[in-house]
Amino acid sequence: MKRLFPAALLAALPAIAPAAPPAASAAPKLIVAISVDQFSANLFEAWRPRFTGGLKRLSGGIAYPSGYQSHAATETCPGHSTLMTGRHPNKTGIVGNTMRDEATGKPVYCLSDTDVVLAHDAKAPPVGPKRLMADTLGEWLKAASPQSRVVSVSGKDRGAITMAGHRPDGVFWLFPGYGFTTYIAPGGDATAALAPVAALNAANAKVWTQKPKWTYAHPECRPLASEWTVGGKTFASRLPPANWGVSDKPADIVRNVTASPIPDDLTLAAAATLIDHYRLGRGPATDLLTVSFSATDFIGHAYGTRGPEMCEQMYRLDASIGALLKAIDRLGVPYVVALTADHGGSDFAERLAANGYPAARLDPPAMVARVNARVMAETGLKAAPLEGGADELSLTPGVPTADRPRVLAAAQRALAAEPDIAGAFTLDELLATPIPAGKPADELSLRERFAESAYRGRSGDLLIAPKPYLSSPARPGAYVAGHGSPWNYDRRVPILFWWKDAPAYTRFLPVETVDIAPTLAAVLGVSPPADVDGRCLPLGGPGFGACPSPVAAPAAAPAARGGAGPVAR
Repeated sequence: MKRLFPAALLAALPAIAPAAPPAASAAPKLIVAISVDQFSANLFEAWRPRFTGGLKRLSGGIAYPSGYQSHAATETCPGHSTLMTGRHPNKTGIVGNTMRDEATGKPVYCLSDTDVVLAHDAKAPPVGPKRLMADTLGEWLKAASPQSRVVSVSGKDRGAITMAGHRPDGVFWLFPGYGFTTYIAPGGDATAALAPVAALNAANAKVWTQKPKWTYAHPECRPLASEWTVGGKTFASRLPPANWGVSDKPADIVRNVTASPIPDDLTLAAAATLIDHYRLGRGPATDLLTVSFSATDFIGHAYGTRGPEMCEQMYRLDASIGALLKAIDRLGVPYVVALTADHGGSDFAERLAANGYPAARLDPPAMVARVNARVMAETGLKAAPLEGGADELSLTPGVPTADRPRVLAAAQRALAAEPDIAGAFTLDELLATPIPAGKPADELSLRERFAESAYRGRSGDLLIAPKPYLSSPARPGAYVAGHGSPWNYDRRVPILFWWKDAPAYTRFLPVETVDIAPTLAAVLGVSPPADVDGRCLPLGGPGFGACPSPVAAPAAAPAARGGAGPVAR
């Protein structure tokens, strides 16, 4: 398949039949909620002057450059779960990409769902919305307006399903090596479920069988190439990356395609296809489309955020979003866009250290071994009582129930003696921690950030904060940089709102991603549930996105304890 560079993106999109131009004062017919995976506020601010496409357009609306995923668990699944629910992970129940299963206590993928199967392969690990314990903007919209359509697409299942909610009209994500898939009930009609993306998958089948291409399209990215010693190996930050696009083995092609801008190209084409298939924006009611672009995260993990790989990705992302907006423009309907990210991120430790940051690599197994040794010495236990890593520890099944409190207390003392650890909190402490209503996200204490990420039965027994700029061991060629910390470089994300004739207004308030759903609900004229954590942000004044009159709130709300069962669906 010929690789698409920015100038060709728009021309390659499926044709979308136009509708009659609306009156200037017409209410929006389409809401578009975009997430860019790992699009930190740092990346946005660094690149904002250079954007010329879709991100330039969106930046010219109401821009909050200091938005926050205010919780501690800054991973893809928890972050996406906040965007359309208006709730923190302690209410969505999605506290990590991997979390505990309430029934077995064993680690499980955040969207593992045995009630469904994947439409393209019933034997593949099933994913679905069962573990999402909160309803979404799309569900609020369909309850108030049954004719509205809700469609979601992403490069990742956890970017699509968490934003779509429980009963969307369509939810699709990229399954590496195949194309876009969805979930169905066991025995359901897989052909019908995949029909909206069948032609697209067929057209892109060669992506998974031909060596991909990725090189410099922008001269200013070339000087960023350099070599580093990472994980004891030489890591060449360049384009194409080392061993990229040279193998014709299917597994290598899939791995190369995934760690590149190509997933965003495919997601862009899928979004345009689904707009046309579902005739979004052209029905009798307002529709909702959510799009999660995943390539920035794939590239950030594989190559870091300050090299030529991310440089080229930022240009491609800007062009992709611009092409999507131009495709929607051709519908001739009024629409509103909100853009944000599921979490932030940082560069790999070695490059950060060379630039003066106190960055280094952790050794989680060694740390866990030291903590276990201290706890065993203090308590007299004969077997290691703790398992996990540098971000979370849980008691092993062999620890007697009566011993749990003293073992956890000993573990906290042992962690306090670790030079790389900033804090450690028991799950019970966090579930008892009030989350102050209205407290600015940048003022939350470390404990409060973790309280927003704690859910009984799904969180570990001890949640841990390594000190800033300390990261996991590297695997050059697969993983050099990450995220997931409670620190602001992982929490800060841009939040942008745009519509035709939107005022160009940068607001520096530390708003939160949980504010997006209540704000869009006001645009739609829909009332969010009373338990949402976010607040409506006034956008256009009276008559457009006017927020409801504020209701007095208590000074603090207790953290949700979790495990109470699913919301009514």
